[in-house]
Amino acid sequence: MDFMTAVRTVLTDNYANFSGRAARSEFWWFALFVLVVSLVLQLTLGDIVSAIFSLAVLLPSIAVAVRRLHDVDRSGWWYLLVLIPVIGGLILIFAFFIHRGTAGDNRFGPDPLANQG
Repeated sequence: MDFMTAVRTVLTDNYANFSGRAARSEFWWFALFVLVVSLVLQLTLGDIVSAIFSLAVLLPSIAVAVRRLHDVDRSGWWYLLVLIPVIGGLILIFAFFIHRGTAGDNRFGPDPLANQG
């Protein structure tokens, strides 16, 4: 999945969809989009506009993270690790988000990469 497809998928098709699976590329391209736009907004327009953007992408960011956890066959409740300062986020990134998803179908749905060549 390329950059534009990932951002479009998260923001339009799956804005608040917590079911199904998200491939690594979908998750990481969207994370890059949020990071770059947040930095640009903060540097050019200030904290208020950046905060509004952050609130606008909060729900889709959580949704794509939960779907990413589903891809590695974990419950979305694992996302609550983010509430543990520093360590929780590191655990999510290094234990779940960077790993390849389950090949084939799992209990959360079909493989998101099954249709790609």
